[in-house]
Amino acid sequence: MAQHTRSRAAYDLLSSMRFAISLLTVLAIASVVGTVLKQAEPYPNYISQFGQFWFPVFEALGLYDVYHAAWFLAILSFLVLSTSLCIYRNGPGMLREMRNFRELATERSLQHIQQRAEFELAVPAAAALSRATQYLTASGFRFRSVPRGEDGADTLIAAKAGSYHRTGYLLTHCGIVVICFGGLLDGNIPLKALQLSGQKVIETRDIPQSQVPPQSRLSPANLSFRGNVNIPEGTSASVVFQNVADGYLVQDLPFTVALKKFHIDHYSTGQPRDFASDIVVTDNETGERFERTIRVNYPFIHKGIAIYQASFADGGTRMQLKGWPLLSPRVAPFDVAGAVNQSTRITSGDTEIRVELSDFRPFNIEDLASNTGASSRVEVASVSKKVLDQLGSGAADNTKKDLRNVGPSFQYRLRDTQGQAREFSNYMLPLQLDGAWYLMTGVRGNPNEGFRFLRLPLDIDGRIDGHMQLRATLLDEKSRAEIGRRFARNAVSGSAVSETMRERLAESAEKVLQLFALRGFESVGQFIEKGIPQAEQEKAADVYVKVLEGAALEALQLARERVKLPPAPFEPQTLRFVRDSLTSVSDSFAYGAPIYLQLVQYEEIKASGLQLTRSPGKNIVYTGSLLLVLGIFAMLYIRERRIWLLVKPAQGKMLLAMATNRHTLENEHEFERHKAALAAAARD
Repeated sequence: MAQHTRSRAAYDLLSSMRFAISLLTVLAIASVVGTVLKQAEPYPNYISQFGQFWFPVFEALGLYDVYHAAWFLAILSFLVLSTSLCIYRNGPGMLREMRNFRELATERSLQHIQQRAEFELAVPAAAALSRATQYLTASGFRFRSVPRGEDGADTLIAAKAGSYHRTGYLLTHCGIVVICFGGLLDGNIPLKALQLSGQKVIETRDIPQSQVPPQSRLSPANLSFRGNVNIPEGTSASVVFQNVADGYLVQDLPFTVALKKFHIDHYSTGQPRDFASDIVVTDNETGERFERTIRVNYPFIHKGIAIYQASFADGGTRMQLKGWPLLSPRVAPFDVAGAVNQSTRITSGDTEIRVELSDFRPFNIEDLASNTGASSRVEVASVSKKVLDQLGSGAADNTKKDLRNVGPSFQYRLRDTQGQAREFSNYMLPLQLDGAWYLMTGVRGNPNEGFRFLRLPLDIDGRIDGHMQLRATLLDEKSRAEIGRRFARNAVSGSAVSETMRERLAESAEKVLQLFALRGFESVGQFIEKGIPQAEQEKAADVYVKVLEGAALEALQLARERVKLPPAPFEPQTLRFVRDSLTSVSDSFAYGAPIYLQLVQYEEIKASGLQLTRSPGKNIVYTGSLLLVLGIFAMLYIRERRIWLLVKPAQGKMLLAMATNRHTLENEHEFERHKAALAAAARD
């Protein structure tokens, strides 16, 4: 008996509307999370977004793949069960109520209905009944006439209209069941079961898909999946990758997708306006070929698998680079060849560095005023502001905007032997900033940071060679004595200047160059702050800057002599180039890499990002949504109205009563209209 009572209680709970609404509320909240938070992203993206504390919390809650989480699928299953039981429990009664005319209503119960009226019969009862039934039929009512009274002399007409509004409740409940069932199909419960049993294991290694073991691959018969793949032009793919937790699964396809050509159009702002892919789909079984062009929201569907145009990327653009040393007196550059998504190794001194080319962009629309503002410089820790204030930062006014296409750029990472890496973004073409031309290279420590840019000034010939020659001469220990002598000879002239003073001036220039070669302006500033009283530091900074500028000008002339170029003219443009070069060399110490890679030429190869989905529950969900909409409309816009007419010939009276499922002002007007018409039917 107790077991029967518990079973009945469980049945009542599961089939109750309150329980179903509670489940729907939880699902609605979960769907909001799944909509706001991008789903099925690689875990490093979530770690960067939420941090080390909240990441495992959200992971335990399954928020990174809400719609496939075990608790979400469990709630869907319970909702299907609960709503189905609710339909089973209440559906028959609703159907009976829809067919019921309520002809058993008594005169006493009719007297208690709020909307009622009594009329005197001025015509025979049969005539009044005939007129009344004709009016009810014309007004859209169906009715049933039954005799009343002890002798059956009285007649009750029970009429109804709009009783099908109850189908709204059935349709909405059936719609919820159908939608949840479709969601369970797309939730791929069989795959979840295989993962729980250990038959399928998530692959976490970064290995070619051909080396992925069978336990991490899914057959083409997999019930439901959503995966992505990037296909470079001229290549094909027969698999897609599903991001799962901290790894992926490889989904084999029943066909091969080849990319013939990728098309992309841009707005003037640089944002993509439209992109499309010319693809060839070859069926693995029949060998049949299908050539199609797919665009965003216009997929091609084959064997129940939809191929969507999702994104685009670089497909392995090949680049010829020139590597320039930044921190050594070496002048000559070296050649580097590579392709996007590939890596190569170079040697800098005794250190081996791996270059990982990660992206290429054929053009970039940039706000040059913003990109070259205060945040664009490669900042140096503990730099003496006194020294930098004398030289100037070369920063543009960041209150202005200057949108321009700055041409191609490429991104890469330099990784040392300890595995530490920094990311760089270099522009191919020079940019004109504040009246001078520069090559720009950006650096950042992690993807969450913005790039900080290093300016490399161009010489009077529009090349970077002059700056690199000057840089090498400034950092060359063997050249300092010669630079110092030239500076002392040209800085002061006349017979009144003693040789001792010239030697001291030459030594000062050598000292400043030696300090500058350590860490740029940082070491010069630290020397001033530590070795000179605070009251005299500003004056000393002015002197050191003038000596450094003069020595750098002599270093420029020496560098040009060594490559057999004529001396640089002494004019403002030359002085600007020297100052910019000093700033660039100083910032190079905080650049984070001993080399700068200059893009010389490239061969662009595009790749199309495709998303392939098999969603057997999609059409089921659409059907359920249609049922849900129809049910809601039925509940909101179909009003049930019931009318009872009790005709009592012996008393010469007719009683009218009307009831509705919703009390509105329209019901009052309708009752008055029916009352007037039926009163007229009772009169002569």
